Amino acid sequence: MKFDMDYIAHHNELTETNPYFKLFLTIILLIVTLALDNLYFDVIIFIVMSIVILAIAKISFKSYLKFLSLPMAFLVITCIFLLLFFGSGQVIYETGIFGIVVTTDSFHYAVYTFMRVLACLPCLGFLALTTPIAKILNCLRRMYVPKILIEIALLMYNTIFIFLNEIDTMRKAQDSRLGYNTYWTSFKSLGALASTIFLRSLDKSETLQFALDSRGYSGELPIYEPRKKED
Repeated sequence: MKFDMDYIAHHNELTETNPYFKLFLTIILLIVTLALDNLYFDVIIFIVMSIVILAIAKISFKSYLKFLSLPMAFLVITCIFLLLFFGSGQVIYETGIFGIVVTTDSFHYAVYTFMRVLACLPCLGFLALTTPIAKILNCLRRMYVPKILIEIALLMYNTIFIFLNEIDTMRKAQDSRLGYNTYWTSFKSLGALASTIFLRSLDKSETLQFALDSRGYSGELPIYEPRKKED
């Protein structure tokens, strides 16, 4: 499943909107969402920001689902652990497995954590899917964010998509060889993918370092600065 977020950020109805406005709006919504302890507010934020992304920015529903899929998977796993292994209070459900139970506190933690993170995802998606990374980093530079943090963010952003592209390429190669034809071959292919992707990532990171050195990298990455519009 290939997902070109950078292409989407450059081709939507809100690309040319003031990046400072989008950045500050995202930060404010994240702070308010995390500070408030209100499930109704979380639901409203999720719905409103999803409408903005789909109806105003005109980003396809399929692309939006792809953006949400990976963090949602981690969120569900985290909330299951919160539900089963954290909190105290009155027992409301017994699983019958090694004495694992669901309590009132653990249920509260799981539900409120899920809803808060769920409300934050479209807020982040609003910024990430409508604003190119170069404009975001330029805003951070003008806000006097330390250069080292900006460079780390840029390298991480670049490396993540290299990593995902390698996974996509290797999975297609395995699929073309019927690597996922049966349950046994699927497990075998996933094991091979997991063991190989680490070595491929190290190789790609070394290639990236060589590319930077060949272009005169001196320890500081230049940040794109958009040209001012002439009157």
